[in-house]
Amino acid sequence: MDVKGYTKDGSVDLHGRPVLASRTGRWRACAFLVGYEAFERMAFYGVASNLVVYLTTQLHEDTVSSVRNVNNWSGSVWITPILGAYIADTYFGRFWTFTISSLIYVLGMVLLTMVVSIKSLRPSCTDDVCNKATPSQIAFFYGALYILAIGAGGTKPNISTFGADQFDDFDPHERTLKASFFNWWMFSTFLGALMATLGLVYVQENVGWGVGYGIPTTGLAISIMVFYMGTPNYRHKARKSNSPAAEMARVWTAAIANRRLKLPDDPAELYELEPQHYLLTGKRRLHYNSSFRSRPLLVFCCIHRMRSTVRSCYQLFLVLLGLDPLQSGAVFLDRAAIKEADKPCTVTQVQETKLVLGMTVIWFATLVPSTIWAQVNTLFVKQGTTMDRRLGHGFLIPAASLGSFITVSMLLAVPLYDRYFVPFMRRRTGNPRGITLLQRLGIGFGFHVLLTLVAYAVEVRRMHVIRQSGVAGPGDVVPMSIFWLLPQYVLLGIGDVFNAIGLLEFFYDQSPEGMQSLGTTFFTSGIGVGNFLNSLLVTVVDRVTRAGGGRSWIGNNINDSHLDYYYGLLMSISAINLAIFVWVSSKYKYKEEELEVAEGKVVCLQMEGKVMDTPPASLGVPV
Repeated sequence: MDVKGYTKDGSVDLHGRPVLASRTGRWRACAFLVGYEAFERMAFYGVASNLVVYLTTQLHEDTVSSVRNVNNWSGSVWITPILGAYIADTYFGRFWTFTISSLIYVLGMVLLTMVVSIKSLRPSCTDDVCNKATPSQIAFFYGALYILAIGAGGTKPNISTFGADQFDDFDPHERTLKASFFNWWMFSTFLGALMATLGLVYVQENVGWGVGYGIPTTGLAISIMVFYMGTPNYRHKARKSNSPAAEMARVWTAAIANRRLKLPDDPAELYELEPQHYLLTGKRRLHYNSSFRSRPLLVFCCIHRMRSTVRSCYQLFLVLLGLDPLQSGAVFLDRAAIKEADKPCTVTQVQETKLVLGMTVIWFATLVPSTIWAQVNTLFVKQGTTMDRRLGHGFLIPAASLGSFITVSMLLAVPLYDRYFVPFMRRRTGNPRGITLLQRLGIGFGFHVLLTLVAYAVEVRRMHVIRQSGVAGPGDVVPMSIFWLLPQYVLLGIGDVFNAIGLLEFFYDQSPEGMQSLGTTFFTSGIGVGNFLNSLLVTVVDRVTRAGGGRSWIGNNINDSHLDYYYGLLMSISAINLAIFVWVSSKYKYKEEELEVAEGKVVCLQMEGKVMDTPPASLGVPV
């Protein structure tokens, strides 16, 4: 393909035609996207931030039930992107999947606004005392919530990935712009969240829930129209392979079928297509590396050699971490690329499967931080409702509005990180990102340990004030300012500059070509599973501590509970998780890929920390 004037990564327009780099993509296209993200986050956090308050004050749910229902809904919002990403990568592409899903999202918001506005659809109230919701009212309310969750499933994994697609990985200037894209993309996310936690939460509690939900619904509809206006400027990734899931399944099937064949000692003898194939198709070739160098990646190998239940479980645990309990030097998945086999897979296909396995290992380590994040819209809010919320004369701060300090700290920290921290570290490490992606995540995980320690200390202080003042009743206000909770919100915000943005960039960057949407769902699904885990943890802790007539750590009256013990438990889990993450990340190998270009044979190796143009004479066989 003649690359003069066109993008080097093979991007096309909506009709599948090659696009000129100067007229499409980059920030001129992303400007139409960031507005949607800001309004979508405003809508989501406008619902999520104060949902536990609505459930307890309007639908009269108890503390544990409301926390569980909020977590289950939030978990669904973050889990459904798996389906949306699969549909995008396999069938419709990111643009059309987002287009359809965004309309479903708006429908959910419209229905939700109707539920809280129309008298017959919500519990009736007399003198600020509301009746219990009828089954039909509950069904309509949760139905609207979960329609919203379905819409989020198609928008969340595709809009940020579609934005990243606007930058050409093989153009040095655009790659530099892309390094900042995720920071500023999350900046728009934080801005939307700030508008929700500062403005919408107050409107919901003091003006009306209908107005509080109607504002973001209107903004969301307008932002979708703005998105459509930018269509001529967008770049699209042409699908260059079959279903990614099907290709990975083929690698596993071939590896199992070839398990008795001898694996060559030299990886260069494994099957790979000629460079001309990649030149014609525009598909990127992945380099062989020794990640997951263990035959027992296949579970049945572990079972075959089991000697006892304990030993086999231990071996299986090592298998899932990519280690080799049988001390074999063979790479099991490489068997799929043995040349002598019938219909062998290519090294690129095998490496793509290994990449997904590697990301899965890192994904497990993200579940604990996501569980910590789930406290923001649940227990942190309930905790704040018991404290002194006065500001000035007669003004009460909504407890959920403290979440705005997460956003404020992120809004302040992102420019500092992008403009000062990254250049400072870049001069010392030579890494365009300043530090590696996993180092960024590790710092974020460290902040989570610190914030749980602070949350524990603040709750100990709150319980001490309760004992001193004797205000242990469920409706009593503890004579302690709500701003005591501020440090844990700020720490969470700063930590997420490293954690949340780092995760989004890591899973996009390390995903195989053609699977970026599905790769992004590693980020969203981790948050979703974290919410479900918190729901499970809250339920288990409540039942265990309540057993035998004991006092629940998370009772309806949190002035007579033990949230400090619960936060201490979270702190211990976070510290253990950080230690495991450091160990696992030290064994992770980053993606290396190349693109065959028409002029001679220019091979671009993409590695964590640098991009190199390597002449073919020095390449030999990619190993």
